[in-house]
Amino acid sequence: MVFRRFVEVGRVAYVSFGPHAGKLVAIVDITDQNRALVDGPCTQVRRQAMPFKCMQLTDFILKFPHSARQKYVRQAWQKADINTKWAATRWAKKIEVRERKAKMTDFDRFKVMKAKKMRNDNNQQSGHNPQKGRKYLQTTHLSRD
Repeated sequence: MVFRRFVEVGRVAYVSFGPHAGKLVAIVDITDQNRALVDGPCTQVRRQAMPFKCMQLTDFILKFPHSARQKYVRQAWQKADINTKWAATRWAKKIEVRERKAKMTDFDRFKVMKAKKMRNDNNQQSGHNPQKGRKYLQTTHLSRD
């Protein structure tokens, strides 16, 4: 597999740790081999130098010249519709699920456990065996309304 995510001006990156963890930024200029000038005009990240160790590169690339003003970075960001494209990726969905799971209360975890038990009981009664490749029985989340 060929590496395709290069550090370049316009590359959108996900900040993995630090004060802006969980936000997207665009690389505006490359300072040296360890740092880049980044800007997150639509994610409330001010223009600053950030080490590459704090960032994970995404597949998105914006078109603007190096050291472009925030106005042009914002225009390119909105034109490319980065926020909705990011929300549609598997990476963002996994992060959302992880955050939602971390915010669950004890009662929420209990409800999920009961729903899983009911689903597994239904699968067992219908003869579902994943090793044999039978059709999966769809069950919905039960609510106590």
